[in-house]
Amino acid sequence: MEDNRKRVNIYTDGACSGNPGPGGWAAILEFGPHRKELSGFMAGTTNNRMELFAAISGLGALKEPCIVNLYSDSNYLVQAFNDHWLDNWKKNGWKNSSGAKVENQDLWFILSAQTKKHQVTFIKVKGHSDHPENNRCDELARAAIDEYRRINTEKPDGE
Repeated sequence: MEDNRKRVNIYTDGACSGNPGPGGWAAILEFGPHRKELSGFMAGTTNNRMELFAAISGLGALKEPCIVNLYSDSNYLVQAFNDHWLDNWKKNGWKNSSGAKVENQDLWFILSAQTKKHQVTFIKVKGHSDHPENNRCDELARAAIDEYRRINTEKPDGE
């Protein structure tokens, strides 16, 4: 049986200035000759939350079920799926292997639901290396932090 779903590459990255601090996320979606860049920011967040939110945003932008290769430089994100951490957390009542509460459960719930809509393969890329899409995502995420700072900086009186 042939699978007629679209094949999409999604590249993601998250960044944080301070941890916690203002954060930025980015995703690049590629389907054939089509390319879409997404990015945004959040206040008072962490790098891990931004990595998760980038993946959520990329998958959330898909309009129909797809076969997805999702590339990330985040061990946290990739290993949660590839090493079945997420499955184990669910089985253990959202406790990690040391018995502590799993952080970022809200985002893991959303991401887990999205991966059920698509056939997603998580692929680890080396961060800050020669991977052009990962480098571009890093630029977009950092630019989002700069934009957050620009619009949230108090202006002197009279400006």
